[in-house]
Amino acid sequence: MSRAAGFLLAVEGSEGAGKSTLVRGLAAELVRAGISPIVVREPGGTPLGERVRTLLLDPAEPIGAAGELFLFLAARAELVRRVIGPALEAGRTVLADRFHLSTEAYQAAGRGLDLEFVRLANRVATGHIAPHLTLVLDLPPQLGLDRLRGQEGHVLDRFEREDAAFHARVGAFFAAARGPDIVHLDGTRTPEQVLHAAWQNLVMRHPGVGGAHRAQPSPGEG
Repeated sequence: MSRAAGFLLAVEGSEGAGKSTLVRGLAAELVRAGISPIVVREPGGTPLGERVRTLLLDPAEPIGAAGELFLFLAARAELVRRVIGPALEAGRTVLADRFHLSTEAYQAAGRGLDLEFVRLANRVATGHIAPHLTLVLDLPPQLGLDRLRGQEGHVLDRFEREDAAFHARVGAFFAAARGPDIVHLDGTRTPEQVLHAAWQNLVMRHPGVGGAHRAQPSPGEG
Protein backbone atom coordinates (compact mmCIF):
# COMPACT_ATOMS: atom_id res chain seq x y z
CA MET A 1 0.00 0.00 0.00
CA SER A 2 1.09 3.57 -0.71
CA ARG A 3 2.69 5.99 1.72
CA ALA A 4 2.29 9.75 1.59
CA ALA A 5 4.38 12.54 3.09
CA GLY A 6 2.77 12.45 6.53
CA PHE A 7 2.51 9.77 9.18
CA LEU A 8 -0.51 7.56 9.90
CA LEU A 9 -0.70 5.71 13.22
CA ALA A 10 -3.58 3.31 13.88
CA VAL A 11 -4.49 1.99 17.31
CA GLU A 12 -6.29 -1.36 17.22
CA GLY A 13 -7.72 -3.93 19.60
CA SER A 14 -10.89 -5.59 20.79
CA GLU A 15 -13.67 -4.00 22.86
CA GLY A 16 -12.50 -2.26 26.01
CA ALA A 17 -8.80 -2.63 25.22
CA GLY A 18 -8.07 1.06 25.88
CA LYS A 19 -7.72 2.36 22.32
CA SER A 20 -9.39 5.71 22.85
CA THR A 21 -7.45 6.36 26.04
CA LEU A 22 -4.18 5.61 24.27
CA VAL A 23 -5.02 7.81 21.28
CA ARG A 24 -5.75 10.74 23.60
CA GLY A 25 -2.50 10.16 25.46
CA LEU A 26 -0.44 9.99 22.28
CA ALA A 27 -2.10 13.12 20.93
CA ALA A 28 -1.11 14.99 24.09
CA GLU A 29 2.48 13.73 23.86
CA LEU A 30 2.70 14.81 20.22
CA VAL A 31 1.50 18.30 21.13
CA ARG A 32 4.19 18.43 23.81
CA ALA A 33 6.68 17.48 21.09
CA GLY A 34 5.54 20.39 18.94
CA ILE A 35 3.43 18.32 16.55
CA SER A 36 -0.29 19.02 16.14
CA PRO A 37 -1.91 15.71 15.20
CA ILE A 38 -5.20 15.08 13.48
CA VAL A 39 -7.24 12.55 15.50
CA VAL A 40 -9.93 10.45 13.83
CA ARG A 41 -12.11 7.54 14.87
CA GLU A 42 -13.70 4.75 12.89
CA PRO A 43 -16.36 4.72 11.86
CA GLY A 44 -16.76 8.47 11.96
CA GLY A 45 -14.80 11.63 11.30
CA THR A 46 -17.08 12.95 8.53
CA PRO A 47 -20.80 13.75 8.43
CA LEU A 48 -21.42 10.50 6.53
CA GLY A 49 -19.14 8.53 8.83
CA GLU A 50 -20.89 9.73 11.96
CA ARG A 51 -24.30 8.78 10.56
CA VAL A 52 -22.95 5.36 9.61
CA ARG A 53 -21.48 4.99 13.10
CA THR A 54 -24.86 5.59 14.70
CA LEU A 55 -26.42 2.98 12.44
CA LEU A 56 -23.71 0.35 12.94
CA LEU A 57 -23.62 0.63 16.72
CA ASP A 58 -27.38 0.65 17.25
CA PRO A 59 -28.33 -2.60 19.07
CA ALA A 60 -31.81 -2.42 17.57
CA GLU A 61 -30.53 -2.36 13.97
CA PRO A 62 -30.15 -5.84 12.39
CA ILE A 63 -27.41 -5.68 9.73
CA GLY A 64 -26.04 -8.62 7.77
CA ALA A 65 -22.32 -9.32 7.52
CA ALA A 66 -21.93 -8.02 3.94
CA GLY A 67 -23.99 -4.90 4.61
CA GLU A 68 -21.95 -4.25 7.74
CA LEU A 69 -18.70 -4.55 5.78
CA PHE A 70 -19.75 -2.10 3.10
CA LEU A 71 -21.09 0.41 5.61
CA PHE A 72 -17.71 0.41 7.36
CA LEU A 73 -15.90 0.75 4.04
CA ALA A 74 -18.14 3.58 2.87
CA ALA A 75 -17.37 5.48 6.07
CA ARG A 76 -13.65 4.77 5.70
CA ALA A 77 -13.57 5.79 2.04
CA GLU A 78 -15.04 9.18 2.94
CA LEU A 79 -12.70 9.59 5.90
CA VAL A 80 -9.68 8.88 3.71
CA ARG A 81 -10.91 11.13 0.89
CA ARG A 82 -11.86 14.08 3.06
CA VAL A 83 -9.51 13.91 6.05
CA ILE A 84 -6.73 11.31 6.14
CA GLY A 85 -5.54 11.55 2.54
CA PRO A 86 -5.28 15.36 2.43
CA ALA A 87 -3.64 15.41 5.86
CA LEU A 88 -0.97 12.93 4.83
CA GLU A 89 -0.33 14.77 1.58
CA ALA A 90 0.19 17.92 3.65
CA GLY A 91 2.75 16.13 5.83
CA ARG A 92 0.51 15.94 8.91
CA THR A 93 0.45 13.24 11.59
CA VAL A 94 -2.85 11.35 11.83
CA LEU A 95 -3.89 9.22 14.82
CA ALA A 96 -6.67 6.76 13.99
CA ASP A 97 -8.78 5.00 16.59
CA ARG A 98 -9.19 1.83 14.44
CA PHE A 99 -8.43 1.34 10.74
CA HIS A 100 -8.39 -1.56 8.31
CA LEU A 101 -7.16 -4.22 10.78
CA SER A 102 -10.44 -3.88 12.68
CA THR A 103 -12.37 -4.69 9.51
CA GLU A 104 -10.33 -7.83 9.04
CA ALA A 105 -10.84 -8.82 12.68
CA TYR A 106 -14.56 -8.10 12.96
CA GLN A 107 -15.97 -8.70 9.50
CA ALA A 108 -13.63 -11.51 8.36
CA ALA A 109 -12.67 -13.36 11.56
CA GLY A 110 -15.76 -12.35 13.53
CA ARG A 111 -18.47 -12.52 10.86
CA GLY A 112 -16.86 -15.15 8.64
CA LEU A 113 -16.44 -13.13 5.44
CA ASP A 114 -13.58 -14.08 3.13
CA LEU A 115 -10.41 -12.41 4.41
CA GLU A 116 -8.85 -11.79 1.00
CA PHE A 117 -12.06 -10.21 -0.27
CA VAL A 118 -12.20 -7.97 2.79
CA ARG A 119 -8.60 -6.92 2.22
CA LEU A 120 -9.23 -6.20 -1.46
CA ALA A 121 -12.36 -4.17 -0.70
CA ASN A 122 -10.45 -2.21 1.91
CA ARG A 123 -7.68 -1.36 -0.55
CA VAL A 124 -10.34 0.07 -2.86
CA ALA A 125 -11.88 2.08 0.00
CA THR A 126 -8.56 3.51 1.18
CA GLY A 127 -6.91 4.09 -2.17
CA HIS A 128 -4.13 1.78 -0.92
CA ILE A 129 -3.29 4.02 2.04
CA ALA A 130 -1.96 2.02 5.01
CA PRO A 131 -0.73 2.99 8.46
CA HIS A 132 2.98 3.59 8.93
CA LEU A 133 2.56 2.07 12.40
CA THR A 134 -0.24 -0.02 13.90
CA LEU A 135 -0.32 -0.49 17.67
CA VAL A 136 -2.40 -3.49 18.74
CA LEU A 137 -3.55 -3.56 22.36
CA ASP A 138 -3.62 -7.19 23.47
CA LEU A 139 -6.26 -7.88 26.09
CA PRO A 140 -8.40 -10.96 26.81
CA PRO A 141 -11.81 -10.14 25.26
CA GLN A 142 -13.75 -10.92 28.41
CA LEU A 143 -11.59 -8.56 30.45
CA GLY A 144 -12.27 -5.78 27.97
CA LEU A 145 -16.01 -6.39 28.10
CA ASP A 146 -15.91 -6.43 31.90
CA ARG A 147 -14.18 -3.04 31.80
CA LEU A 148 -16.98 -1.65 29.66
CA ARG A 149 -19.71 -3.08 31.85
CA GLY A 150 -18.00 -1.50 34.84
CA GLN A 151 -18.13 2.01 33.35
CA GLU A 152 -20.89 4.05 34.93
CA GLY A 153 -23.58 4.92 32.43
CA HIS A 154 -22.09 2.85 29.60
CA VAL A 155 -24.68 1.17 27.36
CA LEU A 156 -23.34 -1.77 25.37
CA ASP A 157 -23.51 -1.23 21.61
CA ARG A 158 -24.38 -3.76 18.91
CA PHE A 159 -20.86 -5.21 18.74
CA GLU A 160 -20.29 -5.25 22.48
CA ARG A 161 -23.47 -7.33 22.83
CA GLU A 162 -22.21 -10.12 20.56
CA ASP A 163 -21.67 -13.54 22.11
CA ALA A 164 -18.43 -14.81 23.64
CA ALA A 165 -17.54 -16.87 20.56
CA PHE A 166 -17.64 -13.80 18.33
CA HIS A 167 -15.40 -11.82 20.67
CA ALA A 168 -13.01 -14.77 20.98
CA ARG A 169 -12.59 -14.91 17.19
CA VAL A 170 -11.97 -11.17 17.00
CA GLY A 171 -9.50 -11.26 19.88
CA ALA A 172 -7.62 -14.22 18.41
CA PHE A 173 -7.25 -12.39 15.08
CA PHE A 174 -5.83 -9.29 16.73
CA ALA A 175 -3.44 -11.41 18.83
CA ALA A 176 -2.17 -13.21 15.72
CA ALA A 177 -1.76 -10.09 13.58
CA ARG A 178 1.79 -9.73 12.30
CA GLY A 179 3.61 -7.43 9.93
CA PRO A 180 6.60 -5.09 9.69
CA ASP A 181 4.48 -2.13 10.82
CA ILE A 182 2.48 -3.92 13.55
CA VAL A 183 3.53 -3.68 17.20
CA HIS A 184 1.73 -5.47 20.03
CA LEU A 185 1.31 -3.82 23.45
CA ASP A 186 0.17 -5.43 26.69
CA GLY A 187 -3.30 -4.03 27.28
CA THR A 188 -3.42 -5.43 30.83
CA ARG A 189 -0.89 -2.85 32.02
CA THR A 190 -1.83 0.55 33.40
CA PRO A 191 -2.78 3.29 30.92
CA GLU A 192 0.45 5.12 31.84
CA GLN A 193 2.58 2.06 31.13
CA VAL A 194 0.79 1.42 27.83
CA LEU A 195 1.28 5.05 26.79
CA HIS A 196 4.98 4.89 27.65
CA ALA A 197 5.50 1.77 25.53
CA ALA A 198 3.45 3.21 22.67
CA TRP A 199 5.39 6.48 22.72
CA GLN A 200 8.71 4.66 22.60
CA ASN A 201 7.59 2.84 19.45
CA LEU A 202 6.30 6.04 17.88
CA VAL A 203 9.57 7.86 18.59
CA MET A 204 11.51 5.10 16.84
CA ARG A 205 9.35 5.18 13.71
CA HIS A 206 8.12 8.74 13.28
CA PRO A 207 10.82 10.83 11.54
CA GLY A 208 9.44 14.06 12.97
CA VAL A 209 9.37 12.87 16.59
CA GLY A 210 12.62 10.98 17.14
CA GLY A 211 14.87 13.02 19.40
CA ALA A 212 12.39 15.89 19.66
CA HIS A 213 10.73 14.68 22.85
CA ARG A 214 10.68 11.53 24.90
CA ALA A 215 8.12 10.68 27.54
CA GLN A 216 9.53 10.03 30.99
CA PRO A 217 9.48 6.37 32.06
CA SER A 218 6.42 5.32 33.99
CA PRO A 219 6.89 3.98 37.50
CA GLY A 220 8.39 0.52 37.31
CA GLU A 221 9.77 1.05 33.83
CA GLY A 222 13.20 2.17 32.78
